[in-house]
Amino acid sequence: MGRPKQLAELDGRPLLEHVLAAQEAAPVDRVVVALGAHAGTILERVDLHGAEPLVVEGFQAGMGHVLARAVRTLGEPAAVLVCLGDQPLVGPEVVAALVAAWRDGAGPVVTAAYEGRHGNPKLFDRRVLAELEGLGGDTGARELLAAHPEWVTAVEVGALGSDADVDDEDGLARVARLVAVRH
Repeated sequence: MGRPKQLAELDGRPLLEHVLAAQEAAPVDRVVVALGAHAGTILERVDLHGAEPLVVEGFQAGMGHVLARAVRTLGEPAAVLVCLGDQPLVGPEVVAALVAAWRDGAGPVVTAAYEGRHGNPKLFDRRVLAELEGLGGDTGARELLAAHPEWVTAVEVGALGSDADVDDEDGLARVARLVAVRH
């Protein structure tokens, strides 16, 4: 994007703040925000909405490394919900639907689905957290889940939100249009 996308303004506040505000309103016990590049600037400019910051050394190794490091710092939670900081349209209702499905026995991985397409966020039961701790590289949990499709339960949430992400200026403009339509 040529600039820290977490700080890109969307509807009058930084992109990352939209994600953190949604997590604050979601039925989760604890929110940890993993930061890498520009962590200092982000901490100065973004209201974390009660999230605990985790500055990940070696973040350049990729999303798998960041996810593994974050999971290692959490202790022994019953489950971990992974949301991405560049998906500001994933609201607390989406998270609530995944948590409810998990509490009803879905899993050990529960993924959001949008008109049948698997997306984010994803909830990982404690039974698979050791697998997440072993991740590396830039694929996150994608390869792990591809190797174990039997773990995954999809929950349709397309009517509740969108996992449209912001990777560049065009993506930011697209998401801004969706936000304007919702207002």
